Amino acid sequence: MTVQSHVLIDAGESIVADGTVLQGGGAAGVLNWRVKLRTCRGGRSEGVHVVELDNGAMCIDVLPTRGMGIWRVRRGADSPSPSRGGARGGAILGWQSPLREPVHPAFVPLFDPSGLGWLEGFNELLCRCGLESNGAPDFDANGKLLHPLHGRIANMPAHRVEFLVDEDARRLTLRGVVDETRFHFQSLRLTTSITTSLSSNEFTWIDEVENIGGRDAMMQMLYHFNLGQPLLQPGARITAPVATVAPLTQVAAKEGVDTWNIMPPPRPGSAEQVYVLDLAADDSGNTRVLVTGLTNDEAVSLRFNKRTLPCFTVWRNTPAEADGYVVGLEPGTNFPNPRTFEQKHNRVVALRSGETWRGEVTATWHIDNQTIAEEEAAIRSIQADRLPEKLKNPRSEWSSHA
Repeated sequence: MTVQSHVLIDAGESIVADGTVLQGGGAAGVLNWRVKLRTCRGGRSEGVHVVELDNGAMCIDVLPTRGMGIWRVRRGADSPSPSRGGARGGAILGWQSPLREPVHPAFVPLFDPSGLGWLEGFNELLCRCGLESNGAPDFDANGKLLHPLHGRIANMPAHRVEFLVDEDARRLTLRGVVDETRFHFQSLRLTTSITTSLSSNEFTWIDEVENIGGRDAMMQMLYHFNLGQPLLQPGARITAPVATVAPLTQVAAKEGVDTWNIMPPPRPGSAEQVYVLDLAADDSGNTRVLVTGLTNDEAVSLRFNKRTLPCFTVWRNTPAEADGYVVGLEPGTNFPNPRTFEQKHNRVVALRSGETWRGEVTATWHIDNQTIAEEEAAIRSIQADRLPEKLKNPRSEWSSHA
């Protein structure tokens, strides 16, 4: 069987296939996969498109309206697959932001003078930060905002979304195209493919960022992958092959670097703690990160390549549960400092007209001890006999807070 393609959104042709349901069957009429495009109604979610990509084991909720971010992943009774019923009560991979529903970009004041308007739309499991910039707000010497927090791409809608199914290969792919362009400025195009296999507990996103303008451009990418309740618990542990780890901020330095990888309990009023790492990798540049100690002894892992994503950041947010108790795993082209700082330290990707940057990350939701043990063994193999370097204070070339 050849690959089947279905256009869900095409702004150029004024196509939005709202309410479309596509599905594939197996033996005895049991559905193996299901895809649905729906539009949110009401409040700040009005007009947000959601694509439910259900592989038969879990459902990935993708937000074309928000830069092709992934709102959450659902498994079990909470997934809408007809083969499992629609009752509530299943497991959710994501986090409980104070913003419980997706927010339309029209309600996100990115260029609020504080530079923090981005936070008014932040609640995804996977939120891309970029493309022109991806770190803390950047101001000039006169206090004028140059680059807002985490950039613009997460609040840019996809102008084309296509679903592809290859049943022979048992593979489902959702492909979206998002442009970050401005007249008289640089023009970048993100093409992302979110892929999963039938009955799998993992998914991969492959991003290509192309300079579609006629002038040279600079780009940054950081993947804000966020784990919170109901899975996250105090004491959850991050395991990774570490070359060097350092606090990004003075708050993190005060917390201590020896426990950078252990999630504290909720502490109302606490400030976020951010750590930055240089991870070890195998001979091909591949590395991985694992979070264990989640509810029901589950775990989550990320795999990626340091040659395109050389920097890794851990964000621990530990306020009261109602305020968003969450840990962020953040592979990136750079650390999340203001872009002018990162540019000074050569952590900005230069793209000539027509050039493309490519990044790939695979996320796995582990629900059995065997695959968790295999992931831990793979990390130990990369770490080998290397002793991690632990810096007590922010490193001057890694942190604008040093």
